[in-house]
Amino acid sequence: MKAVRFHEYGDPGVLRYEDVEQPVPGAGQVLVRVAATSFNGVDGNIRGGFMQGPIPVTLPHTPGIDVSGTVEALGEGVTSRLGIGDQVVGFLPMAGVGAAAEYVVAPAEVLTAAPRNIPLPDAAALPLVGLTAWQALFDHAKLAPGQRVLINGAGGAVGGYAVQMAKNAGAYVIATAGPRSSEAVGTAGADEVVDHTVTDVTAAVTEPVDVVLNLAPIAPAQLAALLLLIRSGGVLVNTTVWMPAPSDESRGVRGIDLFVNSDAEQLSRLVALVDSGELRVDVAQRVPLAELPAVHIQAAAGELHGKVVIVAPGT
Repeated sequence: MKAVRFHEYGDPGVLRYEDVEQPVPGAGQVLVRVAATSFNGVDGNIRGGFMQGPIPVTLPHTPGIDVSGTVEALGEGVTSRLGIGDQVVGFLPMAGVGAAAEYVVAPAEVLTAAPRNIPLPDAAALPLVGLTAWQALFDHAKLAPGQRVLINGAGGAVGGYAVQMAKNAGAYVIATAGPRSSEAVGTAGADEVVDHTVTDVTAAVTEPVDVVLNLAPIAPAQLAALLLLIRSGGVLVNTTVWMPAPSDESRGVRGIDLFVNSDAEQLSRLVALVDSGELRVDVAQRVPLAELPAVHIQAAAGELHGKVVIVAPGT
């Protein structure tokens, strides 16, 4: 089968489109014929060798944390809800073999039924970023109806889901975005959109918020300034984990660093929201697997905008 792998850490030039042996599912595993994976920013950091501590992959490594596809075979002990031919979606173990290939083996427990109302390849745009938004807002921030939430850096893939989820939960949503994504953020449901390229968010937000979700790679001083916008007892959830979230103990404002977890039950909730029309999956580009190295090059140059789905051969 075809796969994209890197045999050493480095720039996007280390990625190779090559023939590899088709995997066989072991006990508790499922063989998935891949429809698509997607590109996530962490893929570039793993490839570059910057995540060897928290995400120790084995070389050569196939990237691709998200997967959508069809169940091809079941390993020993896999029963009940999964069957041959089922269309599934999942968030694969970050340190394991990824889905930038024609086939991948996945732990059965990370897979759930794919959305029925969108193309199967597009479902690969949901798991990691959708779960990041869900866990930030509801597991960590405990967002409740009527609360005010600031989503800083809402123009990216996580931000698009976070705006939709927060609005659906009955929150008042303030979002920061650049000119390229402001319209999309507004369409997603933001009550206020702040263009961070011309306006300082700390000046634009004039009433305290209950929750700040920071998705942007801002400077530590800028992150600390966001604390001033949060009411006493509120929460700052930060996804830029290389920069710890600050707290303000004097006012009971907690800073939480989010590292997303694979959770098939939560993912099935997101799938249900997609199928009911309450959550929209936006895909900016669909790129053939052989062109994945070019996507990494675009990302490294800061030229990648929106969610990119990597489509397997034959899909």
